[in-house]
Amino acid sequence: MTAAVSVALTALRVNALRSFLAMLGVIIGVGSVIVMISISQGAKAAVDAQISALGANSLQLRPGSSFRGGVRGGSGSATPLSDEDAEALRENVPFVIAAAGIIQQRGLTAVVDGVNWATEVAGTHPDYFIVRDWAIAEGRPFTVPELDGSARVAVIGRTVANELFPAGGAVGATLRINGVPLEVTGILAERGQSSWGQDQDDVIFVPTTTLRDRLGSVPAAGVRNPVQAIWLGIDRARNIEPATEEITDLMRVRRNVRLGAEDDFSVVNFAEFLRARSETESQLGLLLAATAVISLVVGGIGIMNIMLVSVTERTREIGLRLAIGARQGDVRNQFLIEAVVLCVAGGLVGMAFGAAGALFVESLGEFPVSIEPTIALVAIGAAAGVGILFGFYPAHRASRLNPIDALRYE
Repeated sequence: MTAAVSVALTALRVNALRSFLAMLGVIIGVGSVIVMISISQGAKAAVDAQISALGANSLQLRPGSSFRGGVRGGSGSATPLSDEDAEALRENVPFVIAAAGIIQQRGLTAVVDGVNWATEVAGTHPDYFIVRDWAIAEGRPFTVPELDGSARVAVIGRTVANELFPAGGAVGATLRINGVPLEVTGILAERGQSSWGQDQDDVIFVPTTTLRDRLGSVPAAGVRNPVQAIWLGIDRARNIEPATEEITDLMRVRRNVRLGAEDDFSVVNFAEFLRARSETESQLGLLLAATAVISLVVGGIGIMNIMLVSVTERTREIGLRLAIGARQGDVRNQFLIEAVVLCVAGGLVGMAFGAAGALFVESLGEFPVSIEPTIALVAIGAAAGVGILFGFYPAHRASRLNPIDALRYE
């Protein structure tokens, strides 16, 4: 086998330019496969991370559109939701293991020893961190008793911690918002950017009651204890669909929606939306991979053409080998090995170009990529398969030559 590979490499070096041009199709095909699969895998990993950031089994309840005096308002214009709605869902829907209303106020300024940082302040229930599956990296979350007592406490994101407490020591320290001192009880684990590009770590969470009663930044909404949305954590052993139905039924009763009337609220499943997007991206990835496979097939046809030319040029050599005792299988294997070596060499070059191309795409910031060792193995295996598939006919043709006719060939 070693001698056969050495002879194959020698034969390819004799016509180096022709060999390179023959490999070009394989190089492009393998490079394309690596780039497309890397982008597809990277996109899948990004979607999985986004689903994890939202909470794998979570729903969001929002006010819907209103219809008053014959005029329809936009989404969110209906009667706001309330803390009482969240409590009713937590107590009356078996599927719901956690429920947290949330109020978000952007552009508030946090101050620590003269250092200012404009950020988002969100008032919520301790269940929020359970629903979002958001771990506390340092310290602890605020508690239900602290919520009930409008305690001056806060949990901050990693970005806020870095900006206001660059030297560390945030847990137990005090920051001020609108002149109100708040004790930092915990720092959240880093989440990074959301799917819409927002820094999820640039946020301060306080109890809902604290935001309403002490920070005084929540406008009147016409209902008691209003919230902008309610996050719901669903039991992982249960299915999302029946949970959505029960939530919808309860909210229709609580909001006095007449039989047959349109819901004035909406239940949003972000995870399903992201999974649907992931499926679309996967289908696009398959189409791109199919294009790369076509490139490999075109490259294989080029390999077959070059190998047929090589058989014709080396007819006398083949006849001489057969005349001195080489078997047909030896000749066939020799040319088949040359085809495989040609394709694998092209595959290795294509793998390098493909990895470089994937990293270049990632550097542009447009697509996440994930280059895994298995991708390289698949690409090299595909190149070797192309060599065997398209090199077999020229090799078989060489092995079937008549020694006498081959020696007479000019």
